[in-house]
Amino acid sequence: MDAQIWTYVMVGATFAVYIGVAIWSRAGSTDEFYVAGGGVTPLANGMATAADWMSAASFLSMAGLISFMGFGGAQYLMGWTGGYVLLALLLAPYLRKFGKFTVPDFIGERYYSKNARLVALICALFVSFTYVVGQMKGVGVAFARFLDVPFETGVLIGIGIVFFYAVLGGMKGITYTQVAQYCVLIFAFTVPAIFISLQMTGNPIPQIGFGSTLKDGSYLLDKLNLLSVDLGFAEYTAVDSDNLVNMFFITAALMFGTAGLPHVIVRFFTVPKVRDARLSAGYALIFIAILYTTAPAIAAFARTNLINTLSERPYKEVPSWFSNWENTGLLEFDDKNGDGKIQYVADQSRNELIIDRDIIVLANPEIANLPDWIVALVVAGGLAAALSTAAGLLLVISTSISHDLLKSYLKPNITERGELKAARVSIAVAVVAAGLAGINPPGFVAQVVALAFGLAASSFFPAIILGIFDKRANQQGVMAGMIVGILFTATYIIYFKPQLGGPGTPDGYWFGIAPEGIGTLGMMINFFISVAISRLTPPPPQEVQELTEKIRFPRGSGEAHDITIH
Repeated sequence: MDAQIWTYVMVGATFAVYIGVAIWSRAGSTDEFYVAGGGVTPLANGMATAADWMSAASFLSMAGLISFMGFGGAQYLMGWTGGYVLLALLLAPYLRKFGKFTVPDFIGERYYSKNARLVALICALFVSFTYVVGQMKGVGVAFARFLDVPFETGVLIGIGIVFFYAVLGGMKGITYTQVAQYCVLIFAFTVPAIFISLQMTGNPIPQIGFGSTLKDGSYLLDKLNLLSVDLGFAEYTAVDSDNLVNMFFITAALMFGTAGLPHVIVRFFTVPKVRDARLSAGYALIFIAILYTTAPAIAAFARTNLINTLSERPYKEVPSWFSNWENTGLLEFDDKNGDGKIQYVADQSRNELIIDRDIIVLANPEIANLPDWIVALVVAGGLAAALSTAAGLLLVISTSISHDLLKSYLKPNITERGELKAARVSIAVAVVAAGLAGINPPGFVAQVVALAFGLAASSFFPAIILGIFDKRANQQGVMAGMIVGILFTATYIIYFKPQLGGPGTPDGYWFGIAPEGIGTLGMMINFFISVAISRLTPPPPQEVQELTEKIRFPRGSGEAHDITIH
């Protein structure tokens, strides 16, 4: 069978499993729709959390960015990994102790205010929608290659698939679908890496092959440095000392944004007890580490093979994979000097190769001339990664509207059936809107996701941290901090992102901080305003202060005290 047939078989088989699981575990109540009934085992929840968290940005885009950025791309690796550790150790057990469905639920109860809940709801929608746009871009990339269609068509097909199983299953269906998706995506990510590591270095362990010698006796990274310099690029491993401030801010935004992501936090409400939340966080960290320690090796392998395969090669002799990706519009050759050869160089006035960095992981097995079944496996893995996170994010959007807006704010007397219907309608609208926005996203998948993380860092992280560890934090301070933090961050992003219509240019960045990192500064502003105003206004009611003390001791499955929300 050729690669196309293999792809149909593997993608078709995995989708049959996802849809079958979604039907089998269809949510029949709001409790099952929002938190899977709270009965998921720690191991299953760990796998589902890993799949939920490792999005298209992790599977498709992170290795691609590292492949082109070298050392600079490590900010994505460090930020996302560090953020998950922060979430697992510092926040998850305490939030589970609180016993609420959503982040707006926590903020509304902890800060004893319906208005605080509304602010958190708006922030959750803002963050989740930005994030899911990046996932739909990833879905479009994978479907474009799988079906050999234009990228835009791939996104539209992805809308239909996500629409079906996210609307049907809710959190219960999504959880067990994500367990299957984790198995697919991790197998699809590591198997090609093992094959390529063996092919290039003779070592089957990619993490070791990354630092090993090639068949010509040179070290992989030394060879990659030489190839990069010969083409006019900086050394692959070179540290950009002029960019360290920006790198720090992006890393911090990704880290603190991870700890404030609503779709990851809600996963810790699907297990029965606080101890289970801790266990599932530990399992998820192990499952995540498998992919994240493999990504740098894949990036180096792909970059080396890409340069060796295409640089100075006559266009008439390009391999079939090149033509296939050209059909998607994500790879282009512009023969500027008319010599018929591909000039891939750092000088953009002479560079003739335009590569969307999000295709690197999908194209890597083809570039390395691996068997067709591995090429098909990677496509299935990319779709699993994008769809798993998209489903989790869409669920956050739907619960924010149906539970936090309708049930808790606008229509307290809505029936459970009406609430469930509103949740499904919300998902349907959100997936269509996100898909259409994903056709023209403001950057590569990882960059779009980084913007979402910045928004989460500047809005949710301070509110959650203060809600757990500062009993003096009150509704006036935290509401002001969240509003100013997210407005500042969103304004900066819009102003400096040309794809969003902003007039700003990189020359005007504050302190050299790119939009992907400005969430760190927004978070600092949020913290300052929240703490300052909380100290200048009346303290929270005594029962709220007692609740804050209680949730810092996560023993048992403890429920929150009943609090009257004004």
